[in-house]
Amino acid sequence: MAFLADALSRVKPSATIAVTNKARELKAAGRDVIGLGAGEPDFDTPDNVKQAAIQAIRDGKTKYTAVDGIPELKEAIAAKFARENDLAYEPAEISVGTGGKQVLYNALMATLNPGDEVIVPAPYWVSYPDMVALAGGTPVAVEASLANGYKLTPEQLEATITPKTKWLIFNSPSNPSGAAYTREEIAALGEVLKRHRHVWTMTDDMYEHLVYDGFDFTTMAQVVPELKDRTLTVNGVSKAYSMTGWRIGYGAGPAELIKAMAKIQSQSTSNPSSISQWAAVEALSGPQDFIPQNQELFRGRRDLVVSMLNQANGIDCPVPQGAFYVYPSCAGTLGKTTAGGTALNCDEDFVTALLEEEGVAVVHGTAFGSSPYFRVSYATSNAALEEACGRIQRFCGNLR
Repeated sequence: MAFLADALSRVKPSATIAVTNKARELKAAGRDVIGLGAGEPDFDTPDNVKQAAIQAIRDGKTKYTAVDGIPELKEAIAAKFARENDLAYEPAEISVGTGGKQVLYNALMATLNPGDEVIVPAPYWVSYPDMVALAGGTPVAVEASLANGYKLTPEQLEATITPKTKWLIFNSPSNPSGAAYTREEIAALGEVLKRHRHVWTMTDDMYEHLVYDGFDFTTMAQVVPELKDRTLTVNGVSKAYSMTGWRIGYGAGPAELIKAMAKIQSQSTSNPSSISQWAAVEALSGPQDFIPQNQELFRGRRDLVVSMLNQANGIDCPVPQGAFYVYPSCAGTLGKTTAGGTALNCDEDFVTALLEEEGVAVVHGTAFGSSPYFRVSYATSNAALEEACGRIQRFCGNLR
């Protein structure tokens, strides 16, 4: 359609949202579908956070706020960074957006010019390269292989940086792989970045509190303080606090960058929901004791899914350190035919046939920039996970 912008041709719809919508449609049509595509916790928002939102409404805190966050929330965010990450930020160095996605997008819009490159380790969250493209930049994907635990190596980073590189997008723990970088691994990448002073780092720490087996979460500006003045540290309340629908994310970085991001936000959405902001103040400042409890529940689910998937013919599922996803290889199933007669030539064939024949919705690895893999979200009940993994075992067992 000639009326539409050329920029639309550079981006694709979100594959994870597409899978979730497809599963919903099949369910509405009466099909027995187990959806393992959604990236959100199945736990409810804590009651104290809900009560803070209700109180905000009763107190009339329903007007416009400062474009990029109320002072009380910025103070709570600064306290969180100091308490949990040993990072000191002033309110002028903090931006609050409508979800972490907006914070990332604002930063890219505020900094990218045509021809600027952004390094995106693959497998990556589906939105990273498309946001870069929409902002006029060029995403440069670098495959972090299964053999390296889905982690970018310093050698790969060094080889990919060019004079045009403006950002590295760094997500740990990762969506979709669940891979998390150790302090030592972050420090090694930091040594490369210290040599290239024109490259900034955008860390997406959204899954910070979802790490397992005693893993010690750290973030780039904390581990390599020399990079703090060219690092945007992004986080939010969506995952750890089960607040996906409240849409509050935040970022911290140099004041000049934060001011530019606020300028972008002032001409797009303006302030995030005032009610959600007050709820986020309580989330970050109130009791945190439920977080380790949720961690333990997720760890049990992870172990269940990894065990069952590794018992499926042709599936190789590594144990992730964090998030609530596993990212198995389905290479061993390719070249075979399903019980329903579908030839499996790629991971998209695999997930499509799995949905149609067994009613299990997962996301194909090609959507995340690496194949042949698929992503399973284990943010659902043990009963649903057992049933779904049993169906995957049956599906794989019937391949010929």
